[in-house]
Amino acid sequence: MSVWDALVGQEQAAAVLSRAIETPGSMTHAWLLTGPPGSGRSNAARAFAAALQCPAGGCGTCAECLAVERGGHPDVTVVATEKVTIAIDEVRGLLAQASRSPARGRWRVIIIEDADRMAERTTNVLLKAIEEPPPRTVWLLCAPSPQDVMVTIRSRCRHLNLRIPPVEAVAQLLVDRDGVDPQTALICARAAQSHVGMARRFARDPQARERRNAVLGLVGKIRGVADAVIYAGDLVAVSQEEAKSATTERDAVEKAELLRQLGAEPGKVLAPALRSQVKQLEDDQKRRATRHQRDVLDRAMIDLSSLFRDVLVTQLGAPSELVNVEHEPFITQAAATSAPVQTLAKLDAISVARGRLAANVAPLLAVEAMMIAFRPATT
Repeated sequence: MSVWDALVGQEQAAAVLSRAIETPGSMTHAWLLTGPPGSGRSNAARAFAAALQCPAGGCGTCAECLAVERGGHPDVTVVATEKVTIAIDEVRGLLAQASRSPARGRWRVIIIEDADRMAERTTNVLLKAIEEPPPRTVWLLCAPSPQDVMVTIRSRCRHLNLRIPPVEAVAQLLVDRDGVDPQTALICARAAQSHVGMARRFARDPQARERRNAVLGLVGKIRGVADAVIYAGDLVAVSQEEAKSATTERDAVEKAELLRQLGAEPGKVLAPALRSQVKQLEDDQKRRATRHQRDVLDRAMIDLSSLFRDVLVTQLGAPSELVNVEHEPFITQAAATSAPVQTLAKLDAISVARGRLAANVAPLLAVEAMMIAFRPATT
């Protein structure tokens, strides 16, 4: 089994990366892997890193490939943030690693997931390292689109764009890898809009599908501004609760471990020098919770976009399959009682709300404005 097998529906991208390794003189020291959420940017970067270390170009079974897959290869560093942005200190720490020769492998590979989450001053720190890299160092940057990365960075990288994999390919992956029955696999793949990670989550966790259906069901309940405000508050509250449940236990473990390392005794007042370290941890945890909440809301907005996409497809009579087959009664009714221009306005409202969230607008305000735009045209 090759490392490239994990790239669902990305045969062309896998071929480009494989040729870069196999063809003498064609290897590039910096790559920018782009593609929409779920296209497999991180998976492609890890597969490429494994293939770079593998004597056979990515066999998937040797010690080098397995070490990269398990996150234990000494020459492959992965930077992924759970906060809103990647800290400048994290990037500075990479520069020393990049200057060192590989310890055991053929290349020193540094993967930066969510490279679009670097502030301008952080990117400037990275720029010189990419401009003048050591001969055996490779940078792999991942971002949704080239425009999400500063032009000074992307102009120095070889760009490779990943496409959204076909629904059928994602469904087949669920059948082959997770033993999901074909009908459920297809429903999950469509609901995830070919996002492999989300599709596997829906297949494994029926409650996740129920929460998604509940979010989509809110649209049909909105009759006026009051309803919109109420359901916006519900959606934001759910996102906060989900973020809290996902981070509370981990936060407590991290804090307890830090206190243990600092030698702090339970119930005793901490010295000022120690309090600053605890506060730094708590600030990082708050930023992580903020990002998690925004990610939950953004995913909900993507799901809502798919619902109105289905309405528009029905209105225009386009020969496309519905993403949300389970909501076909609402889709049919909404298509019959509104015009395409009104559906487009609702899609625009979702796009604006996502932009506001990315710009740090208060989530409740952004979601309220979006929900108000969902009112039926007759009210």
